[in-house]
Amino acid sequence: MQYHTYEMAHALLAPLRAQAKLVSQFLDNPLVPLAHTKLGREISAGCEVFEGITRRYGKPEWGIKDTRIAGLTVPVREEVVMRTPFCELRHFDRDEAVCGKRYDPKVLLVAPMSGHYATLLRGTVQAMLPEHNLYVTDWVDARHVPVFAGKFDLDDFIEHIMQMVRFIGHNTHVIAVCQPSVPVLAATAIMAALKDECRPASITLMGGPIDTRCNPTLVNQHAQSKDIGWFERNVISPVPWPNMGCMRLVYPGFIQLTGFMTMNLDRHLNAHKGLFESLVKGDCDSALQHRKFYDEYLAVMDLPAEFFLQTVKTVFQDHDLPDGRMTWKGQPVDCGAIEDTVLMTVEGERDDICGLGQTEAAHALCRNLSNENRVHYVQQGVGHYGVFNGTRWRTEIQPRIREMIRGVNFQRRRMAMH
Repeated sequence: MQYHTYEMAHALLAPLRAQAKLVSQFLDNPLVPLAHTKLGREISAGCEVFEGITRRYGKPEWGIKDTRIAGLTVPVREEVVMRTPFCELRHFDRDEAVCGKRYDPKVLLVAPMSGHYATLLRGTVQAMLPEHNLYVTDWVDARHVPVFAGKFDLDDFIEHIMQMVRFIGHNTHVIAVCQPSVPVLAATAIMAALKDECRPASITLMGGPIDTRCNPTLVNQHAQSKDIGWFERNVISPVPWPNMGCMRLVYPGFIQLTGFMTMNLDRHLNAHKGLFESLVKGDCDSALQHRKFYDEYLAVMDLPAEFFLQTVKTVFQDHDLPDGRMTWKGQPVDCGAIEDTVLMTVEGERDDICGLGQTEAAHALCRNLSNENRVHYVQQGVGHYGVFNGTRWRTEIQPRIREMIRGVNFQRRRMAMH
């Protein structure tokens, strides 16, 4: 009923949104005398803020048209190279007619399936594109996946990662941002146990919940405070008609967004107050920055119910991976099988989603890795988002990942020559 109530409320507000948008556009016209008064600007700003916080935000575009390589502006073309009902493997193809033949490392960037679209990693992609042959998992909103496409749970997520690594081929480097750290580590362990020739050359886990008992955050505590039945009864809803995924059970995006906003409510209220003041003052740059951030932040997707519930129970409640009880389709997941894949973990000093030590815990699980195949880095002064986006990501974190990846490739080439 929650989903149906939300849809009804959204529909009922549609006429008010349309009116607010019309009034705002009218008062933005310089030929309207009221537009030049403080009252007119306040009414226009209020209407724009109202329209912005009550409308539904669709999936943003990646919008990456080019990159800079060796001083040249190189066109970039997005292409979907592999597709399943729940995911598109997106390749950012750089025009080698402009930059010349490149032999950059192949990298699979695994985006989180935790509410926001993969486009939240736009800054991550832009920083890596100049020096990496980059692929990204672009997860599909479960609201748009028909019921006949079947289920999608944590086991299916792991299987998707293995399929994509095999598709990209030998010597692929995998980077997991937040939630996928667990399935990426599990997929690597399974491929290592199978002696799969396409097992990752390296994996980088960034701000991921490998063991949420280390410095538990409010998110971890909330997951522990309720049994799995509570989550199933209170946050799972069927997708309403007329969406393509009608009757599919999901963890709705609007419930996730409510949780995101509640965690930092004062900050979001102040941000929208700041937008109102910027619009009244005519500060277009500040208003543009606000819109740019919230167009991405407020765009959320529904998650398949079975994936959400299995993740909560396996990762946040039972701690199956760190305690050695995790299985994939009945097969034990033993991180000790990982022997020749380099492991890098990255954490943010101020991360309020994954506390310090939660990602680093992966090193203890990969007990058969040599010290030369381990890297751990804590970025000072950043929170969760800053681990994979922003200035510190571009200038301090990404260069370290780049050097690790190139070091692995160099060592493998040297061993192949001998």
